[in-house]
Amino acid sequence: MTKIKEKTILITGGAGGMGKLLAKKCLKKGAKQVILWDINEAQLNETTAQLEKLRFKVHPYVVDVTSIEDIEWAAKDVLRAVGKVDIVFNNAGIVVGKAFVDHSDADIKRTIDINVMGVMRVTKAFLPTMMAHGNGHIINIASAAGLIPNPNMSVYASSKWAVVGWSESLRLELEMMDEDLRVLTVTPSYINTGMFDGVKAPVLTPIMEPDDIVNRIIRAVESNEIILRAPFIVKSVPLLRGLLPTRMFDFVANKLGVYDSMEDFKGK
Repeated sequence: MTKIKEKTILITGGAGGMGKLLAKKCLKKGAKQVILWDINEAQLNETTAQLEKLRFKVHPYVVDVTSIEDIEWAAKDVLRAVGKVDIVFNNAGIVVGKAFVDHSDADIKRTIDINVMGVMRVTKAFLPTMMAHGNGHIINIASAAGLIPNPNMSVYASSKWAVVGWSESLRLELEMMDEDLRVLTVTPSYINTGMFDGVKAPVLTPIMEPDDIVNRIIRAVESNEIILRAPFIVKSVPLLRGLLPTRMFDFVANKLGVYDSMEDFKGK
């Protein structure tokens, strides 16, 4: 089982929302220190000050995960100044909620750069050191959108489908090494962080509170789970998609309100 206590933890998108909650809860569980990466310098400084006021050890870095240069210099500095990272939470992500035809090339590129390339590059920056020590834990925050199509979030869904496939493949590669190298893939439905303001919750799929999903993620890390799907209805998606003809699945998903859940999306 993975222990949070006395571990060094890095969190991307760590200045606010789920990232901030993950940092605070891990520190309260006895983590040795947290490294927060975020592009928002003001929010990063504010979060760092709040956590340090509670006498926690925090290392803030202003990092744009779309930039390979940012990731490389920050990772080198972390490994030099802080030391080995035991647990990485790939939490940074964005959504552009509109029809694909209305996406600009910049919308598409930024979504893929943050949600896919950023996750892979951050992992690649720290994985060799984990492998050299024979232990480490990678947590990839994907989405239920990585399991099911959804109108008005095609590019976001594509990025999360990519993360799910990559994350599970990485898990298998590391398991074959017979070392204590772990990967957790997280696929939650809508979370009440502001990122999905305006969405309509589908039937049987309540919008989750950040505190709830963060607690579930930490429990999943501690028990070495490999996949976390939440809320419960999300667990049925792969089964239903496998059993039902596509048109029948579309009918069911539409009746449950999945396919029109983004109609009134506002976001941050």
